[in-house]
Amino acid sequence: MSSVDPREVQSLQMYLQEYSQQAEMVSRQLAIMEEGIREGNGAIESLRMIHESDGGIVLLPLGGGVNTRVRVENPDHYLVNIGADVVVSKTKEDSVSFLQERITEMNASYKNLSEALGRLQSQIRDISTRLDYLYKQSQEEQGRRQGVSTGVSQKIR
Repeated sequence: MSSVDPREVQSLQMYLQEYSQQAEMVSRQLAIMEEGIREGNGAIESLRMIHESDGGIVLLPLGGGVNTRVRVENPDHYLVNIGADVVVSKTKEDSVSFLQERITEMNASYKNLSEALGRLQSQIRDISTRLDYLYKQSQEEQGRRQGVSTGVSQKIR
């Protein structure tokens, strides 16, 4: 059995820290993606509910749990932010279609990020297992060295 190389331990610890940070970042990105998907689905549901509402009156959230009743003046057209703060007027159907496409894209990205997170977690487990093995090996070597040095000191007395 060979001696534990401190450079290998240091290198593995560095990789473990780096992969852990990457996994945390990907987890945050997944949470943001989940929120975007939820928000898109909520917007689609809201667009559908406006047409089913009595006289186009809906609750408009103002924030902090405060809502107000408003009448949607033109329930056939909506202002849609298509990116880079560019807002265009779209029909209800086009707005729903736009949101569904965005949700589809986010779901694909979510799947890719989830797979990347799985790979990172697998690497983290592999590195942790290797570090545990090296730690145990180091402890055994220390124990053998202490046993040898204790035997030597007993012979000297």
